[in-house]
Amino acid sequence: MNQHSMKVGTTFGLTSGIITTLGLMVGLHSGTHSKAAVLGGIVTIAVADAFSDALGIHMSEESEEVHTPKEIWQSTFFTFLAKFVFAGMFVIPVILIDDLGMSIIVSVAIGLSILIYASYRIAKAQNKNPLSVIAEHFIIACAVIAATHYLGDLVSALTG
Repeated sequence: MNQHSMKVGTTFGLTSGIITTLGLMVGLHSGTHSKAAVLGGIVTIAVADAFSDALGIHMSEESEEVHTPKEIWQSTFFTFLAKFVFAGMFVIPVILIDDLGMSIIVSVAIGLSILIYASYRIAKAQNKNPLSVIAEHFIIACAVIAATHYLGDLVSALTG
């Protein structure tokens, strides 16, 4: 198994799975306040966006013209798997916690914690300052979460 392929797929899938799903969840919650809409969104992201991201990584790796077909397919597989798992994990708090607002808060806390840990590991592996890497990734994730919250409010106001 190629380390590069596994690292590319897992890191991309983890990051995309967390940020995309949290953004969708927060936006759907503020726009609809519907548990069914949030759960449907999570499942859709876990499947459709996992396939989409996996194909994106596949084509990106092919375009570099430096990877073997086996390495490309490994990156594709690990992207799909990581995106599916990290997006799909947010189903658990939404199902287990009766209050949708609280399940969103718990999901954001879990997602940001995983993102912080992954950022720390990346910084350490590259001998960079962990705080600056964590801050950069944290700020971007929070910007997505805030933007989707306010966009959900806007959609709700315009349609409601």
